[in-house]
Amino acid sequence: MDLGSLIGKLNTTTVLATESAAALAVSNSHREVDVEHLILELLRANQSDVFFICKHFGIDPSALSVKLSNVILSYKKNSSKTPVLSLSLIRLIELSWLVSSVEFSSKKIRSGHLFIALLQDAQLFNAFSQGIDELVNIETRKLLNQFNEITINSVEGMKADKIETAGSEVPHESHEIPLKHLLTYSIDMTGLASHGSIDPVIGREQEVRQVVDVLSRRRQNNPILVGEAGVGKTAVVEGLALKINAGDVPAHLKDARLFSLDLALLQAGASMKGEFESRLKAVIEEIEQSRVPILLFIDETHGLVGAGGQSGQNDAANILKPALARGALRTIGATTWSEYKKYIEKDSALSRRFQLIKVAEPTESQAITMLRAVAKTIETHHGVRILDEAVMAAVKLSSRYITGRLLPDKAISVLDTAAARSSISMESLPSAIEDLRTQQLDYDTELKRLRSEYDQEVTHEARISIIQKELTDLKNLLFSYEEQWEKEKKLIAKLDALEPFSSSNEAAQDMTLDISSNNEKYRSQYQATMSELLKIQGESPMILPLVNSRLISEVISDWTGIPTGKMMSNQIYALQKLEQTLAARVIGQEHALKTISQRVKTSRSGIEDPGKPVGVFLLVGTSGVGKTETAIALADIFYGGDRSLITINMSEYQEAHSVSLLRGSPPGYVGYGTGGVLTEAVKRQPYSVLLLDEVEKAHPDVLEVFYQIFDKGVMDDGEGQEVDFKNTIIFLTSNACSELIAKVFEERPDIDIEEINETLRPNLQKYFQPAFLGRLQIIPFKPISPSVLKKISKSKLSVIEQRLLSTYSITLKYRSEVIEGLVRMSMSTDIGARALNQAIDNFITPVISELILESMASKKIISEINILPQLTSDGNFKFEVKYKNLNVALTDL
Repeated sequence: MDLGSLIGKLNTTTVLATESAAALAVSNSHREVDVEHLILELLRANQSDVFFICKHFGIDPSALSVKLSNVILSYKKNSSKTPVLSLSLIRLIELSWLVSSVEFSSKKIRSGHLFIALLQDAQLFNAFSQGIDELVNIETRKLLNQFNEITINSVEGMKADKIETAGSEVPHESHEIPLKHLLTYSIDMTGLASHGSIDPVIGREQEVRQVVDVLSRRRQNNPILVGEAGVGKTAVVEGLALKINAGDVPAHLKDARLFSLDLALLQAGASMKGEFESRLKAVIEEIEQSRVPILLFIDETHGLVGAGGQSGQNDAANILKPALARGALRTIGATTWSEYKKYIEKDSALSRRFQLIKVAEPTESQAITMLRAVAKTIETHHGVRILDEAVMAAVKLSSRYITGRLLPDKAISVLDTAAARSSISMESLPSAIEDLRTQQLDYDTELKRLRSEYDQEVTHEARISIIQKELTDLKNLLFSYEEQWEKEKKLIAKLDALEPFSSSNEAAQDMTLDISSNNEKYRSQYQATMSELLKIQGESPMILPLVNSRLISEVISDWTGIPTGKMMSNQIYALQKLEQTLAARVIGQEHALKTISQRVKTSRSGIEDPGKPVGVFLLVGTSGVGKTETAIALADIFYGGDRSLITINMSEYQEAHSVSLLRGSPPGYVGYGTGGVLTEAVKRQPYSVLLLDEVEKAHPDVLEVFYQIFDKGVMDDGEGQEVDFKNTIIFLTSNACSELIAKVFEERPDIDIEEINETLRPNLQKYFQPAFLGRLQIIPFKPISPSVLKKISKSKLSVIEQRLLSTYSITLKYRSEVIEGLVRMSMSTDIGARALNQAIDNFITPVISELILESMASKKIISEINILPQLTSDGNFKFEVKYKNLNVALTDL
C-alpha cells in the first residue's frame, strides 16, 4: 500500500496530530517527522486514545509530554528542506493498519492502534523508549483485551469511528473512494468541530443561515463571504462546521463534511508542468465521487486566479469553473472587498458562479456578545479569570483607540494579550522588581569601575556620592516591592483555595463548596481576601490575578502610547493641573492656555464627540510668543515627549498640486504607493500632536484637504485607505494679523478672548476662507512683555543650572541685574523669546563651556560659577569661577 493510501486510513485525530507533528518538525528545522513528534502531538490532543491509555496505566501525560519535548529538542536542526516522514514513522503507520484491520476490524487507524503497534514492535519501541521508563508499566496484552473499556471516553470512540467511516461502506461490487488527496491538501473542519478544537461562534447566525441557503440550491450553490480583514469571515465557516457537527442543519447537510483547502499546500512541490493541475483535479474528482456530501472552503479565494498557471489559462480558477457550474462541487469562498474587485469581479465567468454574502464589521454590542463566547476559551487556555468588565472594555477601547484593524479581531487580540499578561504575572518575576534589580546591577557596576580608577589619580567623589544616594533609595524601593510581592502571592494562594473554578488550583477543584451559591462563609472569606489584596496592590500591583478593565486599559496604552479607560490618579492629576503645567512651560499666555486646557479636558473626559480630533486650534500672534512651544509642551505632557509631535511646514505647499505630497499621489501619477507626508506620519503615530506651521502661506486648495479632518477626524490617502485623525491634537500657527493683535493687547491688556476674536475674524478672512476658519478655534497669543521675558530668562537659566549641577556638580549663581541685561538684549528685536535664546546661546553657554574645558585641561575642579552683571569691552558678561581651595576672577571672558 502506498503512503497516500496509508495516510487516508488515519482517522481525524491522527491526521490532525500528523499535521501538527509536521508543523513541529518545520518549526524546529528537523529533517524528518519522527515517531516522537507524532506521539507528542497525540498526547497534547486531550481525550485521545493515547491520553486515556497513559492515564489508565498510571502515566502522567503531561510529564511524558515534557520528556518527549526534551528528546525532540536534542534532535539536529538547521535543515532548510521540507521535512519528510521518517522510515520509522512510515513503518509504524503500516503496522498500525495491521492492528486496526486484524485486531479490531476497523477501517480507520486510531491513535490507540498506533500506540499498540509501537508497543508490539521491539525495534521501534526500544528506539522510542530510551530514557522514558514509564512505558514499561503498559501491559500490551491487557491493553488489547480491554481496549474499548480503557478508551470508552475517548473522542475516537466507536461513535466517532462509525462517523468517520460513513460513506466508505459501499456494496462489494463498488470500489471504496479514498479521500487521500483531499486529506493531504486540506483540513477537516467538521473533524475539528467534533474534537472541540473550534471556538464557539456567536453573533454570525444570519450569515451562517445565508450560507446554508446558498448551499441548498441545485445550481450555483457556492457562497463567497466578502468583508474586510478581521470581521470574522472564517468564523462564519467555523460556525457552519459547528452546526453540521451538532446536526443543526437541513437533512441534506447533516452527514456533510466540511474541508478547508490549502492552496499553498496544493502548490508546494508541484515543480513539474501539469502536476498542480493533476492534484487539483484529483481533489475535485474525490469530492464529486464521494458518497458523503463534501463542502469545500477556500480561504483567500482570490488566490485561485493565477494559481498554478497564467491567469485565464490553466490556473485553479479555470479548472474549478466547470465543477462550480454543475453544482457538484459546493464551495465556500472568502476574500476582502479589494481583492474581490481586483480579481474575481473582473472575471464575470467566475463571479457569476458565486453568490456574494456581505460580512460587515459588527457593532460594539454585537462584538461584546461575540467576545463573551470566546472569553471562556481564553480563560481555559491561560488559566485565568476574565471579568465581564474586561470583555466590554476590550471592545469599546479597541474600537476607539486601535486604528487599522476591525472588530471583533482587534478586541480578541487585546483580551488574549491581557489574559497572557495576567497568566505570566502569576508565574514570573514582576517587571517592576526586575527593572529595579537591573538598575541596581548597573549602579553597582559603575560604582566598581569608578572606584577602580583611584590608582590612576582620577577621582569621582561627586558621581560616587550621587550613585550611593541613588542606590540607597533604590534598595529601599526594591525592598518594599519585594515585600508587597510576597504578601500578594500569599493572598492569591488563599484566593485560589477559595475559588473552585480556578484552573490553576487542583486542590480547589476537588472541593465541594460553591462560592457562587449559598455558602456565605466562603463568600465572605473570598471577598475579605480580595479587598485586602486590592488594598495592598494600590496603584502598582505586582501580580494580576484577574483580567479586568484596568488591565485591558494598560494593554491598549502599551500598544498605542496613550492613557485609556479608567485613568489612573496621576493621569487625573495631570489633567487637573494641565493649565498650570502648560503655564510653567509657556509663560505669559494664560488666556490661551486656559482655552486649550478646557478643550482637552472635555475630550479626555469622554463627553466630547469621539468622531472628531481632540482639538483644532489656530494659534495667531507674533514670532517667539510661544505658539510652537505650546504644541511641544502638550505633546510632552500627553504623549511622552516631542517624538509624538508631527511638524509640517505649510510654506512648502504654496502650489495647488502640492496637496499630493500631503496625502500621497493618486493612481497613475509619479509617487503612487509611497504615501503622503501627512498621512504616513499619522498612520505611524495616530496618538500625536500635529503642528501645521505657517499655515497662512499654504495654497487655498491645500487647506481644503483639511476640511474633512476637522469635521470627521478622517482622511483618505492617495491609495484610498482611510487615515484616522480622531486621536490627534491639531495646532495651526500663523503670523497673520500679528500687528493688529499687538495693537489690541497694547490698548486693552485684559481684553476677553472672544472679543478679540470678533475683531480678528474679518481680518483673518483675508488669508483664510470663512469655511476654513469656521472649523477651528482661533486663539490669539499676546506679545511678549519685559516682565514675561524676565520669567522666561529665569526659567532658561534654571535649566542650565540644573544641568551643571547634575553633570559636573557645579553651582551656577547670577544676580537680578543679569536677568535685566538679557531682557534688554531681547527687547531690541521683534522675535520675542527667540531673541532671549539667542542671547543665552551667544553670551552665557559658550563662556561656561570654555571654563569647563579649561578646568579639565588644568585638572582643577570647579565648584561654583557666578555670572556678574558687569560687561566686558565686547559687551559680554563677566564670570567669576570658584575652584576647590582657589578663587579666580575671569574678567576677559
